[in-house]
Formats: sequence, C-alpha cells, structure tokens
Amino acid sequence: MAEAENLKQSRNTGDPDALDPAAAYSMDRLSTAFENSARRWELIVYPSLFAFIILAAYGFYLIFSLAKDVHYLAISVDSNMTVLSSNMQSVAENMGQLSGNIRTMTGNVESIAQQVAYLEPIKTNMDSMDRSIRTMSVTTKSMQSDMALMNYNVSRPMSFMNTFMPW
Repeated sequence: MAEAENLKQSRNTGDPDALDPAAAYSMDRLSTAFENSARRWELIVYPSLFAFIILAAYGFYLIFSLAKDVHYLAISVDSNMTVLSSNMQSVAENMGQLSGNIRTMTGNVESIAQQVAYLEPIKTNMDSMDRSIRTMSVTTKSMQSDMALMNYNVSRPMSFMNTFMPW
C-alpha cells in the first residue's frame, strides 16, 4: 500500500521518474514509434528535398535560357522592324508614283474614248467601201466570164484564119 500512496504522491508532484511501469512502457513505445516514423519521414523528405533543389536549379536554368532567347528575339525583331520600316517607306513612295501613273492612264483612256468617237464615221465609210468592193468583185467575176466567152468566140475563127496567114 505504501507503493500506491507513493504513486499518488508522484502523480501529484509531477516527478517523471516516479511513473508507473505501464506508463513508462507506453511512453517508451511512443518514443520508439515516433523515432521510427521520423526515420521513415527522413527517408522520404531528404531525397524529396534534394530532388526539389535539383528541379529548382533546372527550372532556373530554363528560365535563364528562355530570357536569353527572348533577348535575342527582341534584338532580331528590332533589326527586322528597322528594315521593314525603310521598306514600307519605299512602298509608300512607289504608291505615290503608282497613283500618279494611274491618273495619267485615266486621262489617256478618256482621250482614247473621245478618239474612238471620232472613228465612228470612218467605220461607216469603211462599211460603205466594203459593200462597194464586194459589188466590184461580183462585177469583175462577171467580166471574167464574159472575157472567157469572148475568147472562145474569137479564137475559133482566128484559129481558122491563122492557117491561111503566112507567118
């Protein structure tokens, strides 16, 4: 009984060495379980931390190289924009010349339209000449057939007469 009283007193005083054996065994088991758990977490956390550091370094390298590439791209775009702006200026000048040439062509086309209007009476005269030439062709054909008939009619008696001539 004296032990039970000492146990009550130790609980009241808070002396850690005065714990009962079952409580001490439970605390020892809890401590061992916690240490085992901590060891398991160390096996997971430390390699994960190492992998994270490697991935972070690789990510920094990727971002750094991307920034470098974007820098080169910006320089390239800047130089190309300079060339493009000078080419656009040439295009604008050529457009001005083109619009002037189109204005000149418009004036020339209007002049051609007026001159074609002057050609309308000539076309009428050409149609009349065409009809006259066709008539002349028909007349010439008629004359040809008349000449052939006359040749036939004259040549027969002349051929008879030529037989009497001494030449």
